[in-house]
Amino acid sequence: MPQDHIDKINRWDAELDATGLLCPLPVLRARKKLLSMAPGTVLRVLASDPAARIDMPHFCAEQGHELLDVSEVTSPPAQAYRIRVRSNPRQ
Repeated sequence: MPQDHIDKINRWDAELDATGLLCPLPVLRARKKLLSMAPGTVLRVLASDPAARIDMPHFCAEQGHELLDVSEVTSPPAQAYRIRVRSNPRQ
């Protein structure tokens, strides 16, 4: 796989560490951060709450943001959600 493709896959513009927070806090913190970000930028959210597996994709769909991918990270043990900010998120 070309290096420029790998760099695009692994990039994000800001990161939010929501590990240790329980529902609904990871989504609420992500919402607040996304509102401060420019359209097209990518937020990486780290969340350890099992409910985030359901909440984060639902939140993105409802707000009009694009959930790029979800991956497991080991340190800290969590899921990493990469979310692209849409130009006109639903309020």
